[in-house]
Amino acid sequence: MLDKLAVARALREIGLLLQAQGENPFKVRAYETGARALEDSQEDLPALVSSGRLTELRGIGEALAKKISELHLTGRTALLERLRTELPPGLLELLQVPDLGPKKVAALREALGVGSVAELEAACRAGRVRGVKGFGEKTEQRLLEALARFRGREARLLLSDALELGERLVRHLRAGPDERVDLAGSARRRKETVGDLDLVASAPGPADFAGRLTAFPLAAEVVARGETKTVVRLASGVQVDLRVVAPEDHAAALHHATGSKGHHVRLRGLARDRGYSLSEYGLAALDGGAPIRVASEEELYARLGLPFIPPELREDAGELEAALSGALPTDLVRQEDVRGLVHCHTRWSDGRATLEEMAAAADALGMEYLTITDHSPSAHYAGGLTVDRLRAQWDELARVQESVRVKLLRGTESDITEDGLLDFPDAVLEQLDVIVASVHTRFKMDEAAMTRRLRRAMELPVFKIWGHARGRLLLEREPFECRMEEVLDALAGARGAVEVNGDPHRLELEPRFLRLATERGIPVVLSVDAHSTAAFGYLRFAVDTARRGWIRRGQVLNALPAEAFARAVRPA
Repeated sequence: MLDKLAVARALREIGLLLQAQGENPFKVRAYETGARALEDSQEDLPALVSSGRLTELRGIGEALAKKISELHLTGRTALLERLRTELPPGLLELLQVPDLGPKKVAALREALGVGSVAELEAACRAGRVRGVKGFGEKTEQRLLEALARFRGREARLLLSDALELGERLVRHLRAGPDERVDLAGSARRRKETVGDLDLVASAPGPADFAGRLTAFPLAAEVVARGETKTVVRLASGVQVDLRVVAPEDHAAALHHATGSKGHHVRLRGLARDRGYSLSEYGLAALDGGAPIRVASEEELYARLGLPFIPPELREDAGELEAALSGALPTDLVRQEDVRGLVHCHTRWSDGRATLEEMAAAADALGMEYLTITDHSPSAHYAGGLTVDRLRAQWDELARVQESVRVKLLRGTESDITEDGLLDFPDAVLEQLDVIVASVHTRFKMDEAAMTRRLRRAMELPVFKIWGHARGRLLLEREPFECRMEEVLDALAGARGAVEVNGDPHRLELEPRFLRLATERGIPVVLSVDAHSTAAFGYLRFAVDTARRGWIRRGQVLNALPAEAFARAVRPA
């Protein structure tokens, strides 16, 4: 039996394999639509299947519902098995290589018979790829670079997937209210991607945590099993490490398993200076005294003369020095601080919900305001709005506003053009409430040209929020090159803010750049980049990323009330 995410992955695999076969694009798109509908649904898949309500999800018809039910109940479907048989076994891996989409794969298969990563690499090194129509010597070189990144990449999860899986493991392992199971490691520190999952468990009496972990439905291999440590590998290749300790050792073990290694090395040195040794078992006096039990991580830091350092800051990036000097932020932004949802798309461009549905969902969440920022004219690939369509949207927005409490702000995600301009006339931009300015094309400009492009955009006199700053897609596309400090300098000298994008595939700005923005006094907006009502849940990831960048509540514009936010971001 497959869960919702596993079924969605299978649907995407079907779509990719069909596209590699040259199948009708509309048929291919139906599988991506179905995968997204499942991911966006707030209902449990078993309930949807058992009640026959899958077709109530947007974009899922009878035929697709049948395949979803089959995948959920049996773990297989005849179409996927047939495609896997008909196509080379290495094709799916080939489709996962960065910068190599299904169309390019199909062209390479037809021209050169390439059906695996190894065959593609050999063709590139032999100089045969450059001769295929639509490729060339530069493309061939970029493919070799992409292959090198792909081969060096360990199996990793997006933070959102890691947390969902980790939370499922915690629920599976915890059998009683007195038992404690915590997710640790890089997932607890909220790193953008996670290589493996670490768990710490304890119980006041006997508890077979090891047996429960090996019985986890997705466990494919038991790597190690013991009384205190058990390791399994899941079917996806992700490794899960479980450490079992006594209740009185739980806080110390959780701290140790959370990391990071650099933070621990520095903290152990500080402990020695204070006459202690620090390990996964907690503190002990260097003069041979009894181990010192700590009831919480707060107590552990306090015994070392430090304030509590949140997990998101434990990266050996100056947090210990800040803690010692009293400069560690004590008011890091929290999700409950955020009062409005920013950067939201509707069906007017490439969103999957109507304006009315987005407004009603934001209202139900108790949000004070919602920015509607559909794409602009240059984004033809995403249904970008012309000036006439934008004005028509304003009319609908006014109608919807009459039926909801949440304040609706009219805006745009305006493309930053190749020459550094925004693609709506100034007379239109001045009538908006909010502008998100983003790069969506020409990612491969050289560093100098991209820096000029961005600097010019940042220096425009309108107030703008710099959206998903470097255009990366985690595990898929590398960020484009630019001189970040120069661009941030330009923004600091102009009128604007930087976005922390909560889309799990983006999570930008990176923490190191957020700290540079803070040094320059640039305000921050925590955005959801929502293309559905379910994506409002991305706010948690924007908050996590902001906290990793030491962002405080007072720096966040959408922690302001509606009127104050509107004044702060007004373009004109």
